[in-house]
Amino acid sequence: MDIISQLQEQVNAVASIAFNTFGTLQRDAPPVQLSPNYPDPPANPNGVEDAATLAEQPKLLSAELVKAAKQFDALVAALPLTEGGEEAQLKRIAELQTENDAIGQELQKQLEAAEKELRQVQELFGQAVDNCLNLKKPD
Repeated sequence: MDIISQLQEQVNAVASIAFNTFGTLQRDAPPVQLSPNYPDPPANPNGVEDAATLAEQPKLLSAELVKAAKQFDALVAALPLTEGGEEAQLKRIAELQTENDAIGQELQKQLEAAEKELRQVQELFGQAVDNCLNLKKPD
């Protein structure tokens, strides 16, 4: 897999881990009374879990998120450095664009030649069909 695809996969992994981390923190957060005018909130509807497990889970999720972010940073560091700065990149882009245009023109010529040949074949095929249907001998 190329480096760009790896970066895309890692971004997706970081987003997924972040999504799960935030969801877990919201799910496991203890209920809070918004105002003294409201009744006390109900106990945690997810069931009573071990307090140590609830306290440890955000740490594990945070560590996983940091690990994924570090892997992303390592992939970014592995990207090839550009030589010569912006001017060299623009020059290289212009060269590639010129090459692309030349190849595109060549392909267009080949396409036109193929279409011309196709029309000739279709015309000959039509003549052959006409000769067969009219039972005429070819000239």
